[in-house]
Amino acid sequence: MVIKKRAIIILIVILLTLAGLIGRLMQLQLVSTESLTNRDINLIEASVSQRTQELVIDQGRGRFIDRNKKALTHEYYPTLVLFPFLKNIEWPAEDVAEIVNISATTLRNEIQNAKKPVIVGGEKPIELTETQMNKINKLQIPGVFAVHRQYELDSDIAEHLIGLIRENRDLFQERYPEKNYLPRNTKLGITGLQSTFDEFLLPEGEAKLLYHVAGDGGPLFGIDVKYTAPANPYYPVAIQTTLDKDLQLLAETILDKNDLKKGGIVLLDVESNDLLAMVSKPDINSSNPFADGTAENQMIMPQFPGSVFKTVIAAAAIEKQQISNDRMYNCDQDLYGEGPAEYPHGMLNFHNSFAKSCNYTFAITAQELLQKDQDVIEEYSKMLGLLGPVGWNGDVFRFQDFKQLPNEYNGRIWTDEKDKHVAKAIAQTAIGQKDVRVTPLGIANMMSTIARGGAKKEVRTVSDVLYKNGTTLFSFAEQDMEGPKIAPYTASRLQELLRGVVTSGTGQRFADLPYKVAGKSGTAETGKKQGEVGLVNTWFAGYFPFERPKYALVVVNLEQPASQSVTNTVFYEIVQGIYQKEQEKGTKTHG
Repeated sequence: MVIKKRAIIILIVILLTLAGLIGRLMQLQLVSTESLTNRDINLIEASVSQRTQELVIDQGRGRFIDRNKKALTHEYYPTLVLFPFLKNIEWPAEDVAEIVNISATTLRNEIQNAKKPVIVGGEKPIELTETQMNKINKLQIPGVFAVHRQYELDSDIAEHLIGLIRENRDLFQERYPEKNYLPRNTKLGITGLQSTFDEFLLPEGEAKLLYHVAGDGGPLFGIDVKYTAPANPYYPVAIQTTLDKDLQLLAETILDKNDLKKGGIVLLDVESNDLLAMVSKPDINSSNPFADGTAENQMIMPQFPGSVFKTVIAAAAIEKQQISNDRMYNCDQDLYGEGPAEYPHGMLNFHNSFAKSCNYTFAITAQELLQKDQDVIEEYSKMLGLLGPVGWNGDVFRFQDFKQLPNEYNGRIWTDEKDKHVAKAIAQTAIGQKDVRVTPLGIANMMSTIARGGAKKEVRTVSDVLYKNGTTLFSFAEQDMEGPKIAPYTASRLQELLRGVVTSGTGQRFADLPYKVAGKSGTAETGKKQGEVGLVNTWFAGYFPFERPKYALVVVNLEQPASQSVTNTVFYEIVQGIYQKEQEKGTKTHG
């Protein structure tokens, strides 16, 4: 009886186990074929993938190029691809080898031990010409393809401006709930222009070469290789920036060489006000960019400007006729006129006060200006295109008020209106301290505005969105900035003052450069310390060549001991480097 009972229990267990296995098999084969477990595993796709060999030619996401259509993120090169089943069949390796100028033995060796498609040359693939590519494909050899394959660049260029892409399933669902035809692990732009132009850059799908294999690795359905790609021939697009890749790389190299730890540079084309180069330091920590703040672009964030801000006071004083050629200021006095100056200069007129950066002169001038007009400093900051936002904005397709630099901060002058009646607060504001914060991009825009004679323009960072075939999807026209602007006479006087800084003032280091430079230096206290040493922001902002302005350049070294500042060295070397590149270009043009 006991034995019979045990046999029944064992039989029931066996039947339940078999039922469970059959149920699981039904789930795998019939019920959850496309969404197994909470990870939504598609068993059909996984099964096909297991017996499919593929080579991704193009990830499908759009790319960034510079003003001359040079690659900034990834490039396409004609590449020779061989599939591993070639080692098991007869194929005319000699014909291919003759076209690409290598031996047939080398070609055969490439696939001798291959289990997946091979790019000839490996990490340093053979770059084919268009002619070679066409000749190879005309041979129509199964398993031999010459294709334009996507390659990432060796290093990141303009990484803060262009930005980062990452997988983020939740963000994808939030941004694009209607794009359910794309995998939820599709990479998205999360910072910089990658984020701004993300909807343009989204992939329609990957382009691949693929074929199916049997268990022994041989072809499952013959030796046909399929090419799969998105149906839309116009995508992926290219975002044509206004950057000059050569100048961007020049600036990045110079900043790295001089070990500028925090800060950066902004370089503008004076005529168009296009951004030619932008570098922010420190470099992005790609493994964790947000934890330590390295993803922040310091060039569009508000900083203490120091004496560079005296340019605004000078503009207001010129236009309000506060300047008299024979008026002298006692530049042996400190900012408040209460004691000796740290750097005494004796009695100076306004022009020389600007050149030598005499604080007392600008404290007095600002106080006199505010007695007549409480809003004069804000007004002239805006007239010079300083406060921002200064980046391009307008309507693009269905996007209203589209901003190319949406994370650009506005500048500010005051946080408390009462300070406009406090002499010491006015004095500190006049020299770019107290509550004054402006972006390096804003300061570059101010210099560009002055160099153009007072005409204000928005800073453009992208000029066009181009289809895959090179035709234009959308163009961003140059745009003037709205609002009042300074008079041409005021701009002319400011140009004289800025040139005087280099000929006889704090910028004399730049007097021997091959281009004549006009500009303004600045040192701002930050309130931070390194041990007992105060940390400062050091600036030089200007434009060149003086007679026919072409470039506006700002260099800032943030939160460093004054003795360790590399601002002037970086500015000097960038101007010198640009001159050399212009000379080389001229030699090639006339050679």
